[in-house]
Parts: sequence; C-alpha cells; structure tokens
Amino acid sequence: MTMTTTRRSLGAVTALVLGAGVLAASPSQADVVPAASAQRAQRAQPAQLAPAAARTPLTNLDHLDFLGDTASPRVLARHTTYRLVQEPEVGMLWTYADRRPESPDGFERIGGGTLDPETGHWTQGAYNADDVARAAVVYVRHWQQTGDADSRERAYQLLRGLTYMQTATGRNAGNVVLWMQPDGTLNRSAEPVELPDPSDSDASYWLARTIWALGEAVPAFRDADPGFARFLERRLGLALDAVDRQVLDRYGDFYNADGRQTPAWLIVDGADATAEAVIGLAAYVEDGGTPKARRVMRQLAEGVAGLSAGDARSWPFGGVLPWGLSRSLWHAWASQTGASLADAGRALGSPELTDVARRDAFTFDPWLITSGGPDNGRQPTRADRVQIAYGVDSRVQGLLAHRNGAGRQLAGVTAAWFFGANASGEPTYDPATGVTLDGVEADGRTNQNSGAESTIHGLLTMLALDAHPGVAKIARTATITGGVGITELQAEDAVLSGGAVAVAPESRWTGESQYGGTGFARLTDGSRARFAVPAKQPASVVMPVTDYRRGTRALTDYRAGDRRLGTVAAGDVGPQGRSEAPGALLTETLGVLPAGSQVVVARTRGGTARLDAVVLQPLVTKHVLAGSGAEAGHGTAVVRSAAQRERRTSVRVPGSGAATVRVFDGAGRVVRTTTSEATVVPLVLPPGGFAVVRR
Repeated sequence: MTMTTTRRSLGAVTALVLGAGVLAASPSQADVVPAASAQRAQRAQPAQLAPAAARTPLTNLDHLDFLGDTASPRVLARHTTYRLVQEPEVGMLWTYADRRPESPDGFERIGGGTLDPETGHWTQGAYNADDVARAAVVYVRHWQQTGDADSRERAYQLLRGLTYMQTATGRNAGNVVLWMQPDGTLNRSAEPVELPDPSDSDASYWLARTIWALGEAVPAFRDADPGFARFLERRLGLALDAVDRQVLDRYGDFYNADGRQTPAWLIVDGADATAEAVIGLAAYVEDGGTPKARRVMRQLAEGVAGLSAGDARSWPFGGVLPWGLSRSLWHAWASQTGASLADAGRALGSPELTDVARRDAFTFDPWLITSGGPDNGRQPTRADRVQIAYGVDSRVQGLLAHRNGAGRQLAGVTAAWFFGANASGEPTYDPATGVTLDGVEADGRTNQNSGAESTIHGLLTMLALDAHPGVAKIARTATITGGVGITELQAEDAVLSGGAVAVAPESRWTGESQYGGTGFARLTDGSRARFAVPAKQPASVVMPVTDYRRGTRALTDYRAGDRRLGTVAAGDVGPQGRSEAPGALLTETLGVLPAGSQVVVARTRGGTARLDAVVLQPLVTKHVLAGSGAEAGHGTAVVRSAAQRERRTSVRVPGSGAATVRVFDGAGRVVRTTTSEATVVPLVLPPGGFAVVRR
C-alpha cells in the first residue's frame, strides 16, 4: 500500500510500510492464463540476456501473480474502461499478503482496514490504484525486457482496471479513486480518512503513479495494440489536464517554509509523488509524446529540482528533499527524485536537471550508503531506521538512470540489501518464489509478510539487475563485514548540568520532522551538555541537530577541550510560513573534532535552546561487503570523503585476487582507475568524492 497520509505522521509511515505489499495483476479471462508456476516455467529466455544455462534470471513473478485478482465493475457515468462491455472483468491486485504457513501458498491475501463479513467490503478496500499502477509498470517492463506474452496480458488487464478507477468525466475528471472492493465497487472515502477525501477530489500520489504507469505503457503498446495505446494516451491526457488545473496553476509560485522558498507546483506538495509522474512522462516524451506532456514534465521536473540542497558536508548532502513543507525530513521510500531528474534531463536535453540528479546520486548516495542505508526517516537524524524494498529500489533506479560506471557500481552495492546487506543479515528477496519481505527493523527483525508494494519494488530492482548482469554480481556480494559510519550522540543521554533537562515529549513527531532517541535536551542560559565521544572516533565534522525557534536568543558554543568547534544560534530560522510546525529541526556544520577526542561540551547562553543530538560525521566513511557461496572470492567497499581537500586513506577489502579501485568525484565523474594486490587497499579521495573498490 502507498504512503497516502504519511507526511503527517512518520509513525504512520512505519505502520503502513511494514504492512505494505505488492498487488499482482491477473487477466480478466480465466482461460487466458494457466497456473502461474506452470506458465512461468514455459517462458522463453530474454533475448538481451545470457541463456538460462549460463545465468538464471533473478526476476520471478510468481508471488506478484498470486497477489493478482479480477473484478467485474459496473459501467458508470464517470467510470468505465477499454472494452468493458466486451471484457467485463478487469485486472486487480490485493494490497496485502500476510504470512500464513498453513496456507497452500504460504500467504493470505487481505485488503486494507477491517472486513465486513456480510458485505465482503473492507473499510479501505481490497485493491488500490497505487499498487495496480506500479504492478502494471512491472509487467510492462518485464514484457518489454523478455518478450513475455503473459506479462503483456497482465499489464493489459491491470491498465484496464487502473483506468476504470480514473474518473473520466465531471469536475474531477482525470483524478483517480484510490480503493476498490472485491465486487468492483469503488470506495471514494476510505476509513481511516486519507487525503484527499474523496480520493478523486484532488491531485494525489495515486494520480502521479497512474501517470507513471500510463507513460510507460503507451510506448509499449503503440505497435503491439494501437487501439489500446490510443485509449491509454487519451486517459494520460485526462490525467495531465488534472495536473494542469490542480497543480500547475501555481507554476512559478513559491511557498515560504521556515525561511526557505520552495516550489508551490508539486503534486501533494512533494517531490516524491511528483517524481513518479515525471518518470512516466519521460518515457512517453522520449517516445514522441505530445507538446503538452513535454511542457508538464518540464515544469514538474523544475519543481522537483527546486528541493535539492546541501553538499558533502551539509544537510541534506546534495539530496532532493521529498516534501516542500519541511526542510528537515528525508525518506527513502518514494525517493525516485534523482531518477526522475536524470530521465527528464535526458528527454529534455537539460544539463541543469542532470546536474541536480548527479548530486543526488553521487554526493548524496555515497553518504547514505556509508551512514546506514536507505532508512524510512532521516529527520535529520536516523529517527526511523526501518528499511523497506520501496526505499532500496528507489535508490537503485536513481543510480542506474545515469547509465554510467559510477551509477552501476553504487547501484550494485545498494541492491545488495535484497541479498543480505541489511540489519537482519538475511536476504529479503527470494528468487525461487518472488517473495520480497515487507521490511527490516533497525534491530534486525524482519516483517515476514509480503504485500503489493514490497513485491513490486523488489521486482523492479530484479528486472534492473537482470538487465545489468555486472550490477547483479556486485549485489550478490552482500555480507556486511565492516565500515566506518556516522555517530549520533542523543542530547537527552548527555551529562546535563546547570539547569539543562532531558525532555521526552508525548510524540517525537514535530509536525514536519522527528526527534531522535527519546526526545531532546532543553538547555537554558548557563547550562551545559557533556557528550562522551566513543573510543577510536576518527577525525569528524561536528554537526549539532537543533530545534531552531524564532525569537530565542540562545547561543550554544561547542568545544572539545581547548578546541573551539563553533556556535549555533537557535533562533536563526525564518518565518514558519506554510510548514506544519513552528521552527525547524536542522543540522549545523561546525568544525572538525580531532581523532582521539574524548568529550564534546555544549554550553548555552542568552536564552533557551532545544538540542536533539550531536552528529559526528567522519571525514572518511566506509561500507564493506564480502561475498559468500558463489561470490566467496569477492569483496566490495564504498569509501566516501567529507574532507575539504584531497584525503589519503585505506580500506581492507575481503576476497582474493587483485582489487579494482575506481575513484569518482561528487558528480560521478571518473577521477582515476587503478588496481591493487594489497589486502589493505590505499586510496586517495578527492574532496567530497568517493571510491568503489571491488575484488
């Protein structure tokens, strides 16, 4: 299930994503598709890939097929679809699949909310447009990549189902109803309430994902089924009309969010939702498209690019923030912003968009990889460390969108999450069944359910790996053996004195971000917080996380022994404007803490400050993976620099044989490529650059 109201509550994000799953499509006529496993076994091998005898594809659609279903909706004044009278069944997809060992399939398909046994209706519904749209993308891509006729049929039926959920006439024309019941009844107002309500009353995530699916489907069907392609193109036009009147009517306007101007023309005020529409439009425009589609894509992409910020030493480290109303929040799920800008930049021939995409991929992703991976919430600390397939796939797609060596190297390391490079140490994707688990907790516990969203995004990554065998080989090197990452010192755990107190708020969610740990420390005039630095902490940039509030005159000085690290002015934030909470939870980049330091002391004067944490960002961070089984002789390391000048370092890389060292700058450009026979490989990193070492 999608992130429908998750911007308002990161607690809701965790609850939704751990119950999330992938919906599989099935054809509308039962006699068209035989049993999934038998059908899949008969498929021809992909023309572009190595023969099955040499390499078995990772992509297995069995579980997605299992999630598929059909519905027989009525022809309504505002809802119909392609050939509904002639083909009364349309493809649908169950939202969730709970693990049931006693079931023949090992899972039970369920809908959202509570089931009414008398009506068979769920308080939300059985199927949702978000997952139907994205499952259609899976089947379209698989058909295009392999020539598989069954995937073409399933894509066709899912797209018929999706366009039925689109409102075809009236003031909401082009918008999309989110939920459908098993009997084909649409549920425009689900319980609990999701915004917009009714779900087709305004622009939405599900409108954006409908554009994504239609944008990729029109080129695919243009020659294979021209009549259907024309129908899809008309429906895409309806969706673009809806974006024009509900989103792009504000093109060129800006919000103020805590002192930063942010684009006012993003779908649901988010670069995350908007990016998924841009991905579909880029595929459509590159195939020819229409002038209107090209203009809409350009304007939406400009809005996404407008949320890029930071560099190798400052938040958000070159990444694109997902929400225009918060300067403090980044999440991995739906973080296809970089992919959308790379695609749009290529389709439009825009170096400006491409440059932003490069920073998101080659400055931000090395930081993300070496600081813990694609968490559900960097806010700005690692406040929500749950990781899900959606977040991992989003980063993989963004890296591969650059079609260069830097992107392929980092994509392989990122995709290793599916094969064990995660907090559980176990694979989250099973090539034998096509099951992708619904998430991994920070403590290594896994959610053994496998619903639509997880399955879809696991398969999107597997399709990409099948298309890039070299990337897949890196991804299979997936045992985390070491690394050097960021250290977060929570302020409430520091030694507090002089009137400073630890505060555990009723909710850590501020309205636009989230405190780490259990809360924050309130530092009053003359108070101190003394932070113990872990033993053997390397030289690190000191980055306090402060809840900035207008009106306070509090200044907090940071020192390590005799070394002055810098001062944070807690009132240095602009007007609240459109953001959903006063102030902003932000990092400040101070000086460098020398290696071997034992204590950092924060002393506040002139007022009251709220201190969330002190982040220690090593000048060099590392993420090291080893292979096992067939990959036992291999090892991979990503080494990243936050230094302001060239930095010499080294990394121990597992495996045997010579290591290939590829060094890149923060834009993904090759600096040098060398080889090393050493067990501990020496490196010279450019400022803000990174290296990938592969043995």
